[in-house]
Amino acid sequence: MGNSTLVPSLMLVGWAIGLVVTALVVWSPHVLFGYYGPSMHLVLDTVDACVALLVAYLLHGRFTRRRRLQDLLLAQGLILLAVAGIGLTYAAESLDGSHGGSLDVWLPLAVRTAGAAFIAGAALVSPAREVPVASWWWAVVVPVAFVVVISLALWAGGPLLPTPLGPTDGNGALQPPILSGHPLLLTAQGAAAACFFVASIAFTSRALSRADPLLHWLGPACALAAFARVNYALFPSLYTDWIYTGDILRTGFYLFLLIGASREIEQYWDARSRAAVLEDRRRLARELHDSVIQELALIRMEGHALPADEPTRGRILGACDRALDEVRVAVQALGTAADEPLGFVLHRAARELAQRYRVHLEVDVDDSIDAGPEQQHALLRIVQEAVSNAVRHGRAEKLCLRLARNGDGRRLVVKDDGAGFDVRRATGTDAGYGLISMRERAGSLPGALEVCSEPGRGSEVTVTW
Repeated sequence: MGNSTLVPSLMLVGWAIGLVVTALVVWSPHVLFGYYGPSMHLVLDTVDACVALLVAYLLHGRFTRRRRLQDLLLAQGLILLAVAGIGLTYAAESLDGSHGGSLDVWLPLAVRTAGAAFIAGAALVSPAREVPVASWWWAVVVPVAFVVVISLALWAGGPLLPTPLGPTDGNGALQPPILSGHPLLLTAQGAAAACFFVASIAFTSRALSRADPLLHWLGPACALAAFARVNYALFPSLYTDWIYTGDILRTGFYLFLLIGASREIEQYWDARSRAAVLEDRRRLARELHDSVIQELALIRMEGHALPADEPTRGRILGACDRALDEVRVAVQALGTAADEPLGFVLHRAARELAQRYRVHLEVDVDDSIDAGPEQQHALLRIVQEAVSNAVRHGRAEKLCLRLARNGDGRRLVVKDDGAGFDVRRATGTDAGYGLISMRERAGSLPGALEVCSEPGRGSEVTVTW
């Protein structure tokens, strides 16, 4: 399933879960909005904060590698959410001096709202925008400084802070009036919900064009976070011993983030392993180039020193040329990434063949045509064999390599201006190994090989698949 179907489906799942849970709590008399569970409430807060810090650490690593503003803002927003969930309420209570006061409500609420604003900003900023900041501590200093400043400001204005809830609001055992909190509390929860709704839509839109596993899960995660804020606004409470539907939806937000983080980590280590394998292949390619190819080139040079009438001279030079071609193919295969486009591979091969045989090789390739690694290897060997035969046997000086679409299929053509040959004799019972090899490789595509030539009129090798 591609991004065009997977990403919107994930977002719809997040929105559907949030809508169904909220609708059941508001309209169904059989579903309560809160359940008593002090230990479970503490567990959920701890798990949420740990996941937020884990994903923030992952985003910080991405920021240090790419310097993207989006990663920085996301990391800072998650740090603010984690700080708000790790003991900030209890720390505010100790500063306030009374349980159920004002500071222990307004301080975590302000920090969470700021975290939602940071996440919305990350969703709206251009993914390509970079920042010149190179120090890792920027991801931490800004959230911590904000928490310190807002804590001091709210503590200094403590006597002026409004009472968030009335004495009968938010009773954990009874269904409270909907939207019964202070207007400022409802406004803050609504602002946080709006930020998450915007982030959900923006992240989903961005994920359609990017192969970023974490970004794919941010859309549905932010949808759950938005509906969690809606539930907190509908059923405000000061009772931390009760688990509310908002708490459950908020934990769903972090679980979706955890899934995205695990996919991100999996992709990262998969890329690292592929890079390690490619580096080892390139090391082997360098060893072959610096040892075997040099020795074969020396043997070939010594072979040219043999007398022209020596019977073994031609066999030695032919064997050296074939061995050099085979080793060069191995070097190129080892040093080539598996995901290189077919057009790029053919352009590079044509350039090397032109330099090796000192011929003019014209290339006309449709870069939109792609092929798998096995097909690329087979096509490359066919091109090399066709060019080698044209130069060695046909004494060609000008060749043309074309790759184009052929209806629903594809066609590769190697044409030369050489001496040509009798095709029926060359492809009969006495056919050389080169032509047999090209036919077998064309058949493995699966495809077909056609050779057209006449003495004195050059030759044309066509592969269709």
